[in-house]
Amino acid sequence: MNSYRATEMQVIQWAQDRQIIPNSTPMAQAIKTKEEVGELFDALMTKDHAALRDAYGDILVTLIIGAALADVDLVDCLNDAYNEIKDRKGHLNAAGIFVKETALDQMVPNAKETP
Repeated sequence: MNSYRATEMQVIQWAQDRQIIPNSTPMAQAIKTKEEVGELFDALMTKDHAALRDAYGDILVTLIIGAALADVDLVDCLNDAYNEIKDRKGHLNAAGIFVKETALDQMVPNAKETP
């Protein structure tokens, strides 16, 4: 199995070989990403595992090509995003909403439970 970086470079080479890079645009790839996200929703709704894998893969391909066209390193973007969230504290509530822990929550345990 290839590393992410090696596969990313294969996708970029594939796009160059087909003139997607440089003839497409970041906006065109963003539109394609949006279409692929729609397919992801369809796969989730139908619980189609093969379609789910295909959709996630296609989304990654469009993101890789769009980032290359925008001269943005996707791994750097991922690292930046992780560094932004890594120290966040909180939890996912029953409604599926992530509730961030605030400084007040840290100073006053169970503050939200007090009347």
